[in-house]
Amino acid sequence: MRNELLTMSLAEVARLVRERSVSPVELMKSYLRRIEELNPRLNAIVTLAPDALDLALEAGKRIARGANVGTLEGIPFTVKDTIETKDLRTTSGSLMRAEHVPKRDATAVARLKRAGAILLGKTNVAEMAMHYDSSNPVFGRTNNPHDLARTPGGSSGGEAAAVSACLSPAGLGSDLAGSVRIPAHFCGVVGLKPTAGSVPGRGQFPPAEGPYSLGASIGPIARRVEDLALLFAVISEPDGSTRATNKLSGFQNDVERLREHRVAYYTDDGVVPVTDETKEALAHAARALEDAGLVVEQVRPPCVERGAELWPALFSRMSIKLLQELYEEAEEKAGEFVRAMLKVSARTAQASDDELIDAWLERDSLRRQLIEWMAEKPLILAPVGAVAAFEHGARKVEVKGEEIGIFRAFSYSQTYNVFDLPSASVPAGRTREGLPIGVQIIGKPFAEKMVLAAASIIEKSLGGWVEPKDFGI
Repeated sequence: MRNELLTMSLAEVARLVRERSVSPVELMKSYLRRIEELNPRLNAIVTLAPDALDLALEAGKRIARGANVGTLEGIPFTVKDTIETKDLRTTSGSLMRAEHVPKRDATAVARLKRAGAILLGKTNVAEMAMHYDSSNPVFGRTNNPHDLARTPGGSSGGEAAAVSACLSPAGLGSDLAGSVRIPAHFCGVVGLKPTAGSVPGRGQFPPAEGPYSLGASIGPIARRVEDLALLFAVISEPDGSTRATNKLSGFQNDVERLREHRVAYYTDDGVVPVTDETKEALAHAARALEDAGLVVEQVRPPCVERGAELWPALFSRMSIKLLQELYEEAEEKAGEFVRAMLKVSARTAQASDDELIDAWLERDSLRRQLIEWMAEKPLILAPVGAVAAFEHGARKVEVKGEEIGIFRAFSYSQTYNVFDLPSASVPAGRTREGLPIGVQIIGKPFAEKMVLAAASIIEKSLGGWVEPKDFGI
């Protein structure tokens, strides 16, 4: 039974727990054993919650008494180490915060707990969430469960690796430049970047403030799209414990309502090319949507090529300012990537206030144009990035004979942070080496339900999450 528990959907396990077919203690022990056995090879979970088993015992007693329990009563979850958890170390992968213990939970974490979920532990990140790798001077690097020589992505890579290898059923990441969707794509799981503001961003470091608030989101990572829907329902509602079940009950109806909706589908954003395997995965996903009754047209939406170019103009200045303040007179405590960012910033002129305002105004104008265009095509199907998971330490990738910098290779994800549209990554294929390839479904602002419904069609048609071969149950 333990093996089955580790691969079941959240909704199914939650039902078994409520029906007393499985105890929260049994479930928690299953995950703790799995972590003990496999985490040394992955380094995905970096801090365990010391009270997880005690809280599981308490949840079991509440259920046995017939108490009114939450939607996720007794279900473990993990959290990216940039998102604050009360009384449990939250480092952001920085030596400057290595012993930081928050006094309260981030709002999204508090809502999961209010729904009965139990914090299992924290997952590894890129230092200060600044890179597409999950390596830092506090905990070292996390490995991709599909190939230990490759990165799980970043900055929420530890979360995606833990979920993919069944060290955790699901959890929370955050996304400002693809940091939920890219790790989900690399690790073969599903991830949602909600519209900014649909999930409260309080309780993160770096904080989602200033320009970051335009496109930064806390979002769920899981093995199944229905689990994303359940988690999003909980963390997007002040009273997620009661209203989430009502939202989830209509999820299949949402899928049926997509018939005859129009989808724009593209494999070239005008910025960087993608691999042929990525194009093939997109074609399979497009066919899945067509088979479900949607109308798919291969056309590039307006403004996307400029969206990626606006990312640095809007967000880089904030990142540099934050790093300079945090590491002032303490650069020796920065990891390799952050040190490199600080050195580049020291010899590069930073954008002026006028340049930031100009970029912000252009972004708003282009976003308005794109949303108006989406009135006829409310869904967009696009790559997550140019390539699948790359090797640890890579600074460039090669696509069709062209060398591309790591950051630029994921312009497809960055664009939808700039324009703040909800987007979900879902597995749609594999490379010749067996690495997962995800695609992203994008919708209009606050259309997360439509996005998830479309993602579930692709998942059902193409198979979704596959156990990593060396980490199978």
